[in-house]
Amino acid sequence: MQTGYILPKKSELRKIKVSEILYPVPDLKVLDSSKAMGVAKWLMCWIDSDLKQGNISVNDLLPSKGELAYFLGVSIGTIQNALRYIEDLGYVESKQRIGTLVRDRSSAGANLRKLTSKREIAIVEIKKFIVNNKLKEGHLLPSSRTLSALIGCSANTTRLALEYLCAQGVVMHNSNGSKDNCWIVKYSDFEKSSMPIARCTLVDKVEKDLKAYIDSNLKVGDKLPPHSELSSLLKVSIKTIHDALKSLIDDGIILARRGRYGTTVIKLPRDLSKNNERLEKSIFAPAKDTAFYYYEKTQNAIKTMIAEHYEVGSKLPSILELSKEMDLSPNTIRKAFHNLAKEGYIVFSRGRYGGTFVVDIPESGDETFKWLAVNPQYAIVHD
Repeated sequence: MQTGYILPKKSELRKIKVSEILYPVPDLKVLDSSKAMGVAKWLMCWIDSDLKQGNISVNDLLPSKGELAYFLGVSIGTIQNALRYIEDLGYVESKQRIGTLVRDRSSAGANLRKLTSKREIAIVEIKKFIVNNKLKEGHLLPSSRTLSALIGCSANTTRLALEYLCAQGVVMHNSNGSKDNCWIVKYSDFEKSSMPIARCTLVDKVEKDLKAYIDSNLKVGDKLPPHSELSSLLKVSIKTIHDALKSLIDDGIILARRGRYGTTVIKLPRDLSKNNERLEKSIFAPAKDTAFYYYEKTQNAIKTMIAEHYEVGSKLPSILELSKEMDLSPNTIRKAFHNLAKEGYIVFSRGRYGGTFVVDIPESGDETFKWLAVNPQYAIVHD
C-alpha cells in the first residue's frame, strides 16, 4: 500500500469565488481549437497570473464546475475536459468529495497519487498510429471516434489527446473538413523509440492494491468494505475504486450485488489459477452486469435512445417526462444526464427556449442489464 499521501480537509481550504476572478474572460466564439482547449488555456493563464499577483494561493479551491460553466457560458462537460487537461499539466488537482485545488507546479506530484494518465497513453498511441501508417505532413487522420477504436482508448480521452497534440504542433484542425475529417498531421518526424510509456494507470495500480488487500485481510464469502471506506484507505477517489473493482469483477474475484448483500469475495486473487465455480455465481446475474450502478444502466439506455431517435441539435424530453416514460426516479435520470453531459453528448441550456440538447451522437449497442438478487436460503432449490 502507498503511504504518505496527504488528504486535505475541505473545511480548512479557501474557495475562490467567481466574483474574485478579474482576469479577462476569453472570446470562445473566435477560436482555432475546441472550446475545451480555449477554456484550458484561459484557466492556465488566470492561475499563473493570480498566483504571481498573490490573488490566489496553492491549495485554494476553484469554483465548482457548474459555477465556472455559467461564468464562461459553456457546458459542464467542456469545463470537465478543460480541467482534466490542465490537471495533467500540473496546474490543478481534483479530489473526490473536496473539489479542484490549485497546485504548486514547482513540486508537482509530491503528494498526488497518479501514474500514467489515460490521456498520456492516448497521446503515445496516436503518435504510434502516425508512424505505423507512415502518415506525413498534410495527411488526414481518422475521426476521433474511429481513431479511439483503433488505438483502444475512449472517444473522449482521444479527443483530449488530439487537443494536446494540437497545442504541441503535432496535428492541426482541418477548418475546411467535415466533422469526420477534422484533424491533419502537421509533424511526424518522431520515432517509436522516443515514445516509451508504461501503460499503467492509477486504476491499474489500485486494482493491484485491492488484490493485495483481499489476499491479506479477507477470505471467500467475506464482504468488501464500502467504496467510501476503500477510497479513504487507498487515498483515491470513489470513482477510481469503482473502476478498479470492475476489473476484479471481470476476473471473477468479487461478486457485486445490490442492497444488503453488498460486494462479496468469491475467489482469492492468489487462487486465480484455480477454476472452481461457486454455487452463488449460477443464481445471480453475471458479475459484469452487476458492476454497473443503476443510473449507469439508465445512461446506456438514454444513449441508445439518442442514437436511434435523435439528431445533433435535437431537444430531449425533460427529466420528469423521461422519468415517467422509463418508470425511474427523476434523480436517476438527472444523474444519467449529468454523466452524458460530462462525456460531451448533451448540453443544458436555460431560459424560455432552454432544455437538454444533443451535441454528439453516441454509438448504440451499449448493453443494459437487469439486476437479479436471490435470497441465499433458496439457493439450494436452483442446484
